[in-house]
Amino acid sequence: MTTDKQKETAKENIKKAEMTPRERAATQPEGKKRAKPGTKGEGDYFRIAVRSKEQFTMFRYHDVGEKGHILRLAGKRSSGSWDTQVWLISKDDAHIEGDTLVADTDDARSVIEALGSKPKHVKGDVFDAKDRPNVPESKKPTQAQKKARLENVKKAQQTRRTRTAKKE
Repeated sequence: MTTDKQKETAKENIKKAEMTPRERAATQPEGKKRAKPGTKGEGDYFRIAVRSKEQFTMFRYHDVGEKGHILRLAGKRSSGSWDTQVWLISKDDAHIEGDTLVADTDDARSVIEALGSKPKHVKGDVFDAKDRPNVPESKKPTQAQKKARLENVKKAQQTRRTRTAKKE
């Protein structure tokens, strides 16, 4: 013979079996929530967010420079254009002093300097910063763009010269 308590427990167990794990977690008083990336401070990278995640529909990582040191998390917008959402800098390449991120290598230094603002510490290994400043079209081409174009033209001319010299 089953007691009232056993009947009640059996009903609860049936309800739990019909719930999805997400629904079951929601019924818990504290809930079951996964920690966001970098908030625990236990990872291998410092995370510098330059744009909100909601602007993008898809994401892809890119190694910048040496493998595993600096990563760029690029996001694809609904329009099809790609842009940087987050920079990840290895803890071997930078460290925290107070609330600021200090670069230990030239690559990390160049990424931090290229940002539009100093990275502000949020929590754990997470920092917020503005992306590099937007240059209006009226100010283009900039000196850096002119210099880079000139260098590219020289490289192309040199390559063409070496190819024609090899054919002869």
